[in-house]
Amino acid sequence: MDALEKLEILTDAAKYDVSCASSGSSRGGKSAAERGASMGSAMKSGICHSFSGDGRCISLLKILASNCCIYDCKYCVNRRSNDVPRTTFTAREIAELTINFYKRNYIEGLFLSSGVVKNPDYTMELICEAVRLLREEYGFAGYIHAKTVPGADPLLIKKLGLMADRISVNIEMPSEESLKTFAPDKSRNSILKPMGQISGGIKENRHELALYKSAPKFAPAGHSTQMIIGASPETDLRIIKLTEGLYKKYNLKRVYFSAYVPVGNHPALPHTKPPLMREHRLYQADWLLRFYGFRADEILTEENPNFNELLDPKCTWAINHPELFPVEVNRADYNMLLRVPGVGVRSAKRIVSARRYGRLDFANLKKMGVVLKRARYFLVCGGKYLDGITVDQKNIERNMLADAAMSPQNAKKNTAQLSMFDEQFVLPTKNEVMKSITGEL
Repeated sequence: MDALEKLEILTDAAKYDVSCASSGSSRGGKSAAERGASMGSAMKSGICHSFSGDGRCISLLKILASNCCIYDCKYCVNRRSNDVPRTTFTAREIAELTINFYKRNYIEGLFLSSGVVKNPDYTMELICEAVRLLREEYGFAGYIHAKTVPGADPLLIKKLGLMADRISVNIEMPSEESLKTFAPDKSRNSILKPMGQISGGIKENRHELALYKSAPKFAPAGHSTQMIIGASPETDLRIIKLTEGLYKKYNLKRVYFSAYVPVGNHPALPHTKPPLMREHRLYQADWLLRFYGFRADEILTEENPNFNELLDPKCTWAINHPELFPVEVNRADYNMLLRVPGVGVRSAKRIVSARRYGRLDFANLKKMGVVLKRARYFLVCGGKYLDGITVDQKNIERNMLADAAMSPQNAKKNTAQLSMFDEQFVLPTKNEVMKSITGEL
């Protein structure tokens, strides 16, 4: 089997791994005068079908080292019981493909994962050797995100962390019970142990760098994990509580959510795809946890453990806490402004900065990027609502649901795959594009 045939199989097998993130790294390429010539850069402008600050979309070669796997995870297309073509790259093939694609300006970095070939240590050695070749023999200084294999030797994880920009361990399932049901070859401890090692290594490396600037960097772009949503019965509340716990305990850079794709035949697995809106709501909640100061038990409760598909989590929270609103925009502190629907991190900072020079009105807020369509129910300027409207707290939810609701035809169009040739499609405004990039709610 030649390299092109392998590439077709292993790029297709890698499509279920989520890796869309800005690089988070600041290492640039070095010139010939600096410690030998090198190519590529891992600057924090972005990577892997993500958007940089200036709107560029950055590309990443996303492949598996192998889709041969000794495990039989029921939700995975590469499980050993599944009848699919199998192949494995050599370390040299991975390195040469990456360099050749980079030289042709197809990619700016590499995302490398793998099925478990023979055993975890063998697979990790294959990944480490591919990354070593790229760094040492080919002089590649670009971004590399590599997945570690649960159960691998800690020395191999440390070795990989010193060469890659970001490393990650997939937690797979939101609960230990589901992991035992759908991935009996894996254990919670085998996943959390390397996650703890990576977290500790990053903290230790920060201390070393503070003392010695020449100390080698360990996973400078941090580490992340991924869990599959919709294959198991956990509620949204349980998922975001787990997410919150992972951020606090392991200081993860990101937790990714991947909506389950029906590729298994286990009787406990659903035979239809979960709504992608659920994945979207989880990402919105994740944003609230990381940047808006929310706690998981504020976003959802035991009485309402799942998200409302029509309203985003921030709007739902605001509707459920009428005693805190309306907020006077000229007096509210930064943390309270962040909790107002339609006010994002950047617009809240602009409000706090601008009101030192004078009182703000709704025209000012619109220029600052506040989404008045949502914020008008929760904000007042000088004690007055937008256009002098009278807001009845009982009717806020009804009004917001009416704004969010669409006709069946529009709703279907909104959730369908966009077509490049749809003449009815209206391009988004620049403001809408920036909010989709930053995730502001």
